[in-house]
Amino acid sequence: MNFEIAEKEYNEIAAIIHSDASPVGIDAKKTHILILKKLVELSEKMNNLEAKINQINKL
Repeated sequence: MNFEIAEKEYNEIAAIIHSDASPVGIDAKKTHILILKKLVELSEKMNNLEAKINQINKL
């Protein structure tokens, strides 16, 4: 499994979730919202792929 990320993208994400008010340096709420948004996007993509596969299998 590859978890490497380009430095530019890493820095962009870090800037988005950064929080001086947090003891760990990130805004946990914002971080979780971003994660959940991506999970919803992935779920929608998977549903679309499954629907396309089902259409192909019916042919």
